[in-house]
This record gives sequence, structure tokens and C-alpha cells, in this order.
Amino acid sequence: MAETNFTPRVFSGVKPSGGITLGNYLGAFKRWVSMQDEAYENTYCVVDLHAITVWQDPDALRHATRETTAALLASGIDPARSTLFNQSQVPAHAELGWIFNCVARVGWMNRMTQFKDKAGKNAEKVSLGLYGYPALMAADILVHHATHVPVGEDQKQHVELTRDIAAKFNHDYKVDFFPIAEPVIEGPGTRVMNLRDGSKKMSKSGESDMERINMTDDADLIAKKFKKARTDPEPLPETLEALDGRAEARNLVDIYAGLSDTTPEAVIAEYAGAGWGRFKPALADLAVAKLAPISSEMSRLMDDPGEIDRILAAGAEKAEAVAQPILEKTYDIVGLVRGR
Repeated sequence: MAETNFTPRVFSGVKPSGGITLGNYLGAFKRWVSMQDEAYENTYCVVDLHAITVWQDPDALRHATRETTAALLASGIDPARSTLFNQSQVPAHAELGWIFNCVARVGWMNRMTQFKDKAGKNAEKVSLGLYGYPALMAADILVHHATHVPVGEDQKQHVELTRDIAAKFNHDYKVDFFPIAEPVIEGPGTRVMNLRDGSKKMSKSGESDMERINMTDDADLIAKKFKKARTDPEPLPETLEALDGRAEARNLVDIYAGLSDTTPEAVIAEYAGAGWGRFKPALADLAVAKLAPISSEMSRLMDDPGEIDRILAAGAEKAEAVAQPILEKTYDIVGLVRGR
């Protein structure tokens, strides 16, 4: 097989299922913004086709797509330095997804833990899309020949599947066409936990709004939630290892580290011996300083949905210019006749 030199390109996506949280920001958006300063071409996608694997109210989906885009822009994604678009405006994603449905094996899909978690005991009743969407996720990445995929730990399995699909396609057709993408998982605060139960991931679907920081929360609400976050009676220890078994305490330390661009070890070094009466107000002040401007900018952007739509359309044109030739070459490799 001839060697192919792939342009270093980042791809990642976020599903517009309503309600962007601090977990999205620290686990994804903040890292994406920083990658704009590195030696990559950056492509970021609001994956609206993934959202409809479960039924969505159409108006709510449109709102969530725009709100997610607003959150990305307010967090610092710059359309002049990155390609930002919504998935459904670039049909090559879905078309390559079908090709990959024919490359991926059923056994691979059966091992995907997220399907098992989401389907539960109702696996026979969920949509076929929910079962097969990892192949579309692989297409999202590979239709742009992405070489690096920043993801949370819980999404690493999908990148591994993407690598398997790329390797099998390349092997079956005796080409070196698709890159073997690398997952990028790094930095503090990449997995943000529930403010009321440190054993659970922060989620937009939790029972209480006090469990999470929404990116639409104003300064007063952000401060209130951190000051009321669950902790334990013990002060912060002198070593990070001493936080083992103290899930809520470790979560707040990780969040502080993520917001302050430092490490949990450095946070412990600064606050060793401090009680929560000192640490939580400091965390609240830090969070307000970092997050309230994002919330305000999101509100401003959402007041002009037409501008958001124009940004997405312009991004889709840029994305299509990369994706369509890759799709056409894929069709040629597979042997599909293209007369027009």
C-alpha cells in the first residue's frame, strides 16, 4: 500500500440534545478552543443527526442546535480559525455512514457500552439509528480525514471503533486511504461530576438543577450552586492521594483545576488544610469570572438566530469542500459508478 501523508486535523462533535453544562465546557469546549492555537486544522460539528436517534421535538431540536452553537462561539471557537457547522448540512457524513455500516461488524456494535447503557432492557424497542450510530460517528471523523479526536473518557470506545473501521476498510480495499485517528484525552476536569453526588457524571438530565452548572446560568446562580455543593466534614488534605474515597471533594478540586488552567496537585498545594468555608467561595468566584461572560455572550447570540444560522451555513460550505472529495474517492475505491 502506498503511504499517505495526512494533514494534522482535529474533528470533534457535540450532540444538541438540550442543556449545555460545565461538563461540556471543561470536558470538551475549553480544550477545543485551546487546540486552535496548535498545529492542526480544526473541525467542530453540532451532530444533529445523532440527536434524532431518539425522538426530538422539531422546534426544541432547532433551539438546541442554535444554543449549542452559541455555547461553542461564546466559549471561544472562532469560525475564522476553525470550521464550525451542523452535521445535517453536509450530506457526506450520512453517505459515508452507510458505507461504514457495510464495513463494521455486528459483533463490534454489540460491544458498544453506550448502546447498552441507553437501551437498557428496551433494546428491542429503540431505533435502529441508536444501535448503528457509532458507524455514523466514525464517518463524521473520517470523512474529514481527521487524525486527532478530542473526546471524554466515556467516548474513547467510539474512537477505537473508528480506528477498527478505518483499518478494515484500508485492508479490504488494499489502500492507505483513511487515517487511524488518535483520541486526545488530557487535562484536569475532563470528567466533571454531579455537584450533589460525586459518583455520577454531571448531566443535563439530572433530577435537580442544583446538581449541575448550566452554561446559561447567571453569576448569582453559579455562585449559589458551588456554595451549596455537597462536600464532607474534612478539610482539604496535603496530598491528592488523600482525596481517594472523597468523591465530592475530588470533583470540586478537579473543577477548580480545570477552570484555573492548573493541576489538581497545584490546587491541593495551595489549599492544603483549608476548610470548605474558604475553598468553596474561592471556587465560586473563579467560576463566575470564567463562566458568567460565556453565559452573557450566549444570551446575546441567541437573540440573533439568523446570525447563528449564517455562521453554520458558512461552516458547512468549508466542511463540504473537504468532505465531498473524500467521499467521492471512497465511492471510487469501493467501485460505485459515478457518472455525474
